[in-house]
Amino acid sequence: MNVTLARTATFALFAAAASCAPTLAEGWQHLGAVQHVEKLPDGVELSAGSAKVRITAFRDGVIRVRVAPQSAFPKDSSWAVIEPPEVPPVKVEDAKDDVRLLAGSVNVIIHKSPLLISFTDSQGRVVLEDEPTLPMASNGQRIRIWKKMPPDESYFGLGDKAGPMNRRGRSFTNWNTDAFGWGESTDPLYKTIPFFLGVRKGSAYGIFFDNTHRSSFDFGKESPDYLSFGAEGGELNYYFFAGPDPKKVIAEYTALVGRTPLPPLWSLGYQQCRYSYYPEARAREIVRLFREKKIPADVIYFDIDYQQGYAPFTINREYFPHFEQMIADFRAQGFHTILITDLHIKKDPGHGYTPYDSGIKQDVFVKNPDGSIFVGKVWPGDSVFPDFTLSRVRDWWGGLYKDFVKMGVAGFWNDMNEPSVFERADKTMPLDTVHRLDDGTTLDHRAIHNVYGMENARGTYEGVRKLQADERPFVLTRAAYSGTQRYAATWTGDNSATWNHISMSTPMLLNLGLSGYALAGDDIGGFASSPPPDLLTRWYELGVFNPIYRDHAAKGTADHEPWASGPEQEAIRRRYIELRYQLLPYIYTGIEDMSRTGIPFMRPIFLEYAQQENFYNDDRDFLFGSDLFVAPVVTETLDAEEIQLPPGDWYDYWTSQKHESKEKIALHPALDELPLYVRAGAIIPMQPIVQNTEEKPSGPLEIKVYAGEDCRGSLYEDDGHTFAYQRDKFRRTNYSCQVSPGSVTMIATTEKNSFQPWWHAARITIFGVPAEPKELRIGQQATRDWRYDAKSHSLTTTVPDATENWTIRAAF
Repeated sequence: MNVTLARTATFALFAAAASCAPTLAEGWQHLGAVQHVEKLPDGVELSAGSAKVRITAFRDGVIRVRVAPQSAFPKDSSWAVIEPPEVPPVKVEDAKDDVRLLAGSVNVIIHKSPLLISFTDSQGRVVLEDEPTLPMASNGQRIRIWKKMPPDESYFGLGDKAGPMNRRGRSFTNWNTDAFGWGESTDPLYKTIPFFLGVRKGSAYGIFFDNTHRSSFDFGKESPDYLSFGAEGGELNYYFFAGPDPKKVIAEYTALVGRTPLPPLWSLGYQQCRYSYYPEARAREIVRLFREKKIPADVIYFDIDYQQGYAPFTINREYFPHFEQMIADFRAQGFHTILITDLHIKKDPGHGYTPYDSGIKQDVFVKNPDGSIFVGKVWPGDSVFPDFTLSRVRDWWGGLYKDFVKMGVAGFWNDMNEPSVFERADKTMPLDTVHRLDDGTTLDHRAIHNVYGMENARGTYEGVRKLQADERPFVLTRAAYSGTQRYAATWTGDNSATWNHISMSTPMLLNLGLSGYALAGDDIGGFASSPPPDLLTRWYELGVFNPIYRDHAAKGTADHEPWASGPEQEAIRRRYIELRYQLLPYIYTGIEDMSRTGIPFMRPIFLEYAQQENFYNDDRDFLFGSDLFVAPVVTETLDAEEIQLPPGDWYDYWTSQKHESKEKIALHPALDELPLYVRAGAIIPMQPIVQNTEEKPSGPLEIKVYAGEDCRGSLYEDDGHTFAYQRDKFRRTNYSCQVSPGSVTMIATTEKNSFQPWWHAARITIFGVPAEPKELRIGQQATRDWRYDAKSHSLTTTVPDATENWTIRAAF
């Protein structure tokens, strides 16, 4: 279909709608007819009554729409957008009934009466269009837009909302909220990520509504005919991403708002947390037991009880008399320490509390409308709150970490930053509190609430970045806005120790990844209440395949550590934590790719197989990278687990049995079994078990090759903790294999070789080998150093010098 035909079809619908009585939303001032068209270098500005609408090409495949109901556009600024525009060639055609904006791979057709917008691809196919009976509208400070909703379209995104992954048929509010005790229908939660992905028959588009006020999204709850989104204030300002596939949309969106920087390798190991580990003897006992029991771990957290009177940046010397030495001792044992540093500062004048005294002196705290400092109650009692919208305040905040960084503390945890305020019905600051901006203007809390946690995390990340020289910071935040992934990892907040919550964890993490926030996890075992042993074990198994693998529990709950519940459960949990460490070369490679492309490492199946609509509503299964298919057990039912594999052939990771995707597999997984499959064609780098990421593995690099079509894999390596990789100090190796009836060939090619890896030799295991080979060659040299396993149809050999390019060929 060409653009002209698309225009005809689209306006036929508009005409049909116009012939009926309009269904304008009551109380809304909808846009009327276009009265004036002004061509711009990057698009067009339209006048419709008192309103102006500006539609511009931001880059190829990305269109921006701004609406000023009273004609005056506010200052163009964003807390989220960091990418400058790269405007493609733009052509504007102004006709009697419509205006057409032709911009590279996406076109915009604007119907003039009333003003309605339709996005089409370069072939003229309609991708997204305004609902004809409901033009864009305002109502006082409120703004809203309605879009047509095809009956077979699915919606994803908005971050870690509870409930099913597919948002269709539900509505949501974005207002960062301390939601302890949240459940499947609780909304809003901790984050505001006003981005969604529309997917239909394998094609996709995206919408990012860049508005920090309280906003809402409705995906057919109000009406099955349309979706809508809007906010209680601010600007109607959104970006349209043309795709046309889901990966392209996510890449475009994350380029706009920023991607997760490469985290330190240790943060991808197992993390142990509790509210709270104290006194010092208890914390030392936890670390000792991990090492004595040979359970790998890299991180221990300290919650608020390490502080004096819960005042941030203090140390309770009664509980922790040798705090600095404890940090050093843990470091010597391969444990990295992460401290909680809530953003509220205890109001404590005259007692030498530096954060408060220096903050008063430098005028850094949020104020009431009358100019007095806002005071709210949190953990320390009366507290004051830094005004993170000021760069000088973020600098001051970052400097508070100086002593902790000198002690060797490795990371920081920004909690309670929605912001959470006790003893208030709304759980947060009054809406009229005042936030100052660097340009001398102010905004009230209505506009800043949803970015307050983001700017807190930014202050922490940038401050620690300055203090740690070349070390990569690690920050964990609870509250966020789009783009916060530039500064911090996140988790899904205070979940509960129930089967319902473990089942909800996967769709929440998948939607976070689709929303650009891919370095995330949940509280393994559930934060609130005590999990039964089998539930906790199942959660340990699932957590292996979350980007962040952190166990956490509330006060008064049963122990969550891997050895809790007895030796049988401990053995299973140890085995899966060990698997996490064996997979670290594969995981780190995938996370590095994620940091460059924005494509989440933990991903829904449709992200790789967009045409497979049967996976659009799969809330249990997912992909870990492109090559591992995970089907976790998330219910206590005794019924068989039915598994539908993605397209292609897949190998059972545990047995090496090969399956076709058309098979539906019915399993009764034992407690120690998590169904895990590997794509036929995958090449997975692995390593021997270590107790922490700083321990050098004993033995060669392990490479598992699962023969099949599109046979490929890669390995990325650097020092794991500095920014030297940005100076090209890294190593990247690409692997491929070719399978024919008479041979199997594997090729390793080093793309970048500026880092010395821990390994020299590589042990190669090829699965799917039909018979014992007659000959095996490494390069041109024949070798008898190989072993064939007829049961698993696998061939194993060792390449003595695998740091150079090499080839293996097995002939049958």
